[in-house]
Amino acid sequence: MSEPLALYIHWPFCISKCPYCDFNSHVRERVDPETWLAALLADMAHEAVLTHGRPLTSIFFGGGTPSLMPPLTVGALIDAAGQHWGFADNIEIALEANPSSVEAAGFADLAEAGINRVSLGLQSLDDKALAFLGRGHSVVESLNALGIAQRHFARVNIDLIYARPEQTAEQWSAELSRAISFGTDHLSLYQLTIEPGTRFETMVRTGQFVPADNDHAATLYELTQELTSSAGLPAYEISNHARRGSESRHNLSYWRYDDYIGIGPGAHGRRLNSATQRHKKPENFLSSIDRNANGLASEELLHSNARATEALLMGLRLAEGISLLRLSCKTGIAADALLDPVAVERMANLGLINNEGDRVTITPQGMPLLDAILPEIVKVETGACA
Repeated sequence: MSEPLALYIHWPFCISKCPYCDFNSHVRERVDPETWLAALLADMAHEAVLTHGRPLTSIFFGGGTPSLMPPLTVGALIDAAGQHWGFADNIEIALEANPSSVEAAGFADLAEAGINRVSLGLQSLDDKALAFLGRGHSVVESLNALGIAQRHFARVNIDLIYARPEQTAEQWSAELSRAISFGTDHLSLYQLTIEPGTRFETMVRTGQFVPADNDHAATLYELTQELTSSAGLPAYEISNHARRGSESRHNLSYWRYDDYIGIGPGAHGRRLNSATQRHKKPENFLSSIDRNANGLASEELLHSNARATEALLMGLRLAEGISLLRLSCKTGIAADALLDPVAVERMANLGLINNEGDRVTITPQGMPLLDAILPEIVKVETGACA
């Protein structure tokens, strides 16, 4: 049986840049759909030659704002992917969308094009918070878009940002409880982080607002786990919650360190033991397509130790953790050389890690401390494997 293979397609354009966003997104006065379709098809064809014969388990349109893509463009890309690779049974074809009335008007056509899962960036259920986050939609508009999405797509995810400045536990409890009441099968719940190079970083540096402190953020995280678990939407990854069987198949490909193709400006990929990255700036990406018939900025063969480290850093974010034997088979590194045994034992004694058989998981108590735990335990021996 072929190893799982996923496809990520990046649409880099937005109407405006959100102040918290550090993704590869760009604002342009005019975007020519025909030019971009041709470029993405060429980029896809380049990757298909290298990975032919492995059916896709998922396709994900991210951005940027891919719900701004013409549905005909989306459909053409899905059709081309099917011709290149073929589709596994029950393939997940997902798209990120903003809940504006303009974009919601295209949901029916996107469903007709083949999208069967949509991730709606509601971000907040409070109009004042939406203005602070730089969002162009209102709560009323969001909820109208959510209703349309639930009519047209088999699966709907809601994105929310919490631990906003001055947000109380009571406010977040009410907001999250309301979101749960909408009945979607998946929630992506992210704490607000101040990323380098964003407008929010400048605002914090100049004293325009103070981020939530770590202790309060931890309190809100614990509250999030309690409310989602009691509603049957437990965390399967540190920020993602789903009913059993409704986890994002595409994101699981990342976290389980399966191969995935990344096309479009700035897209990353991991395939055939190599790391790929496309040119970030849209104009540079198009120039690369003209010169080379692909958008690659770099392609690097990863040493087995680098692959093992990446796989551990990704896999330990999951509630299911990682199988050391599976990772050993994928990388050729001995299972007992993947983690620092002294650090693992110390963390296990503190109740932060479970280590049973070949499976290592971060406990619910350890998940809020994940960023501190990972550098301590993930220490693949440099000379473990060539």
